[in-house]
Amino acid sequence: MCGIVGVVSTEQCNQQIYDSLLLLQHRGQDSTGIATMDGSVFHINKSKGQVREAYRTRDMRGLIGKTGLGHVRYATKGAAHREEEAQPFYVNAPYGIILVHNGNLTNTRELEKELFKIDRRHTNTSSDTEMLLNVFATELNDAIQGRDLNPEDLFDSVKRLHSRVEGSYASIALIAGHGLLAFRDPFGIRPLVIGKRTTRDNKSEWVIASESLVIENNDYQILRDVEPGEAIFISSDGEFFSKQCSNNPQLFPCSFEYVYLARPDSIMNGISVYESRLRMGDLLAETIKKQISLGDIDVVMPIPDSSRPAAMQVARQLGIEYREGFFKNRYVGRTFIMPGQSLRKRSVRQKLNAMSTEFKNKNVLIVDDSVVRGTTSQQIVQMARSAGANNVTFTSAAPPIRYPHVYGINMPSRNELIAYNRNIDEIEDNLSIDKMIYQEVDDLMKAIIKGSKIKDLDLSCFTGKYVTGTVTDEYLAWVEKTSLS
Repeated sequence: MCGIVGVVSTEQCNQQIYDSLLLLQHRGQDSTGIATMDGSVFHINKSKGQVREAYRTRDMRGLIGKTGLGHVRYATKGAAHREEEAQPFYVNAPYGIILVHNGNLTNTRELEKELFKIDRRHTNTSSDTEMLLNVFATELNDAIQGRDLNPEDLFDSVKRLHSRVEGSYASIALIAGHGLLAFRDPFGIRPLVIGKRTTRDNKSEWVIASESLVIENNDYQILRDVEPGEAIFISSDGEFFSKQCSNNPQLFPCSFEYVYLARPDSIMNGISVYESRLRMGDLLAETIKKQISLGDIDVVMPIPDSSRPAAMQVARQLGIEYREGFFKNRYVGRTFIMPGQSLRKRSVRQKLNAMSTEFKNKNVLIVDDSVVRGTTSQQIVQMARSAGANNVTFTSAAPPIRYPHVYGINMPSRNELIAYNRNIDEIEDNLSIDKMIYQEVDDLMKAIIKGSKIKDLDLSCFTGKYVTGTVTDEYLAWVEKTSLS
């Protein structure tokens, strides 16, 4: 999971990109990078850590240009601690290309061999983003054949890239001296939204970003999403071109975006994240009614922040008092996207504190957005009991996560997942809770797609059905051996 943004402006764009990355910080905390384009000259600054820590005034002054892009990274491939793994990546031919990428490629082993033996290209990191860039550069070099660049060359190159690359990818690239290119994988797994505004002298300015909140915050109008398989080219002068580059595009947005990853004030694929989380709470409440006696519950409590909408609806539908029992330290990052398991464990108690006045002698129903490894949940239950709770019922607005998510979320090892090969009784014992209640898969689907044109979702981490159709048990075993721990 990463956050990406690209801007084509009539003024210097560095501050706008910086502000946009602040809004996308929840999508990645490992590293960040900004690149701008001044004519055919690139200016790049990237660093480990969060946005506010990474850029000084002198760095921003050096990022000259009216077209640019930015990235915040949460490592799923490569090493989280290596600055050279930070995006964006650059190749000098053809023209000079800089690229950022949100997602995860699933055929990197094959691509690595192709790039070296056939394309004669060298990658200097283990990042699949660098591979994606080099595949695109190879295809573009073949497409132009010495001609001046035109949008059709770019679209033809993306079409050939689609035929070579598997997995999820929402990408933005700068083509030196020409403009900005954005494209999305043929399944539309990772989000990418287009915004536009018109200046006083009737010139067009554009922004393309992972989430709509970036567009609205910068006073752009949300135009639409980049379609699955589509490529968008915006010239440095603001001229807009688009083309469908896949022979069989299908929209399967990642369900986990709506469960946890995206900010609630975003709209992606025409779906309000906040409203989908409210519906998750409504449907979860119906499941809770079937499994427990409501007279045994005194209060409903969320795990702040992303589970609040669902918890509020659970309390409302059950007619039980809603209370905030956990206080969040806002200066600690999101524990799910911490790069290592030991760091996640240390961060939970730094992040949350249980207020004993809200727990003492009460039977508590806790609502979380999801339960992945169970590390956070175990400590939350311990905190609730230490604060005086008599009985703890733990509920999840998402179904049991039983399978790895290979499309850009770091939950690689099946054995790390608390629900893998465990029944509900075993999960309850592992978490030391009195009752565990999960959302049903069908209900999660209904909650997200209701009222939209979307007919299906990527639910692979819940069902084990991978929408690209190319993920095998052998691949999952390889991922578990080679991924971050």
